[in-house]
Amino acid sequence: MNAKPLVWIGLTVGSTLGSMIPLLWGAGELSFSSIFLGGVGGVAGILLGYKYSDF
Repeated sequence: MNAKPLVWIGLTVGSTLGSMIPLLWGAGELSFSSIFLGGVGGVAGILLGYKYSDF
């Protein structure tokens, strides 16, 4: 399967979920932790999307 769609889906879902995690403890949507975890989630989503494209 082509890796590009899975990588984009992983990026979108990972960054969205990562940036929403700080909302659980009351941080704002544009707080440092939200932006940082959005980046971490995006990178994790990219890696998972690329990994699952090999199946």
